[in-house]
Amino acid sequence: MELLRVYLQDHLATATGAVELAKRAYGSNRGSEFGPGLAVVQQQTTYDRAALLDLMRRLAVGPDRLKVGAAWTAEKAGRLKLNGRLCGYSPLSRVVELEGLRLLLVGQRQMWETIERVLADDPRLEGFDAADRAVGIDDALARLAELDRRATALAFPPSATPA
Repeated sequence: MELLRVYLQDHLATATGAVELAKRAYGSNRGSEFGPGLAVVQQQTTYDRAALLDLMRRLAVGPDRLKVGAAWTAEKAGRLKLNGRLCGYSPLSRVVELEGLRLLLVGQRQMWETIERVLADDPRLEGFDAADRAVGIDDALARLAELDRRATALAFPPSATPA
């Protein structure tokens, strides 16, 4: 149970990072063509984190506040990255945020698959559907793939790529 506790706490930290990154990406793109899709992704990440907290509660696993705080801080520090502009948001910012969200959600999806395999018969999880969580993430990943395709086309138009 000790390794499962650490595993879930680590994933809670990454889920926290995903929620914060999704909030930032949505906030930066609210009035653009990317806003509606990012609003759905933000809702998905928030819902997924809440589901993970519910799972942890059922298993009597508490969050590791240090890990969660570190993930929150890392997301905030990520805002300091160079994006090709001295101040403000750039098309590269959007591309990097979308790629980061995709990476974080792939990890979360893998976690739900692992939970489904490892804890499928655990009576504490009655009524909890980890497989359904994976499907929700699949939807978010498909949405992010489309947003990333459009964001990449805007950031790197054919005329801007080296010959």
